[in-house]
Amino acid sequence: MAKVLEGLLYAESHEWVRLEGDIATIGVSDFAQEEMGDITYVDLPEVDDDVEKGEEFGALESVKASSELYSPVTGVVVEVNDEVVDAPEKINEDAFSAWLIKVKVGNPAKVEGLLDAEAYKALTDK
Repeated sequence: MAKVLEGLLYAESHEWVRLEGDIATIGVSDFAQEEMGDITYVDLPEVDDDVEKGEEFGALESVKASSELYSPVTGVVVEVNDEVVDAPEKINEDAFSAWLIKVKVGNPAKVEGLLDAEAYKALTDK
């Protein structure tokens, strides 16, 4: 059974967000990594790239699937987790500590349309 962490927000496309001030840390959910299997490749944007809510910002590849990543927020990439680029299996080991990118959001109050842990759990328990 996939883990869901309280205090995070989730996109229906299976990315999670931890908002701290105007910085949104984004990763992929435990459910998504379980569905994909062993992740072998991570494609992420560069620092200073713009990301748009609902738009593709990267991709994951596994032995059985390829999946686009969609940004749950709009903003500018301020940090990329090179560790997961070099060792994609870290996402399978712990999807919540293996974050992907950090984004400076223009208006943190406008992080709308995301699910809380309970709503995301309901979505993935179907």
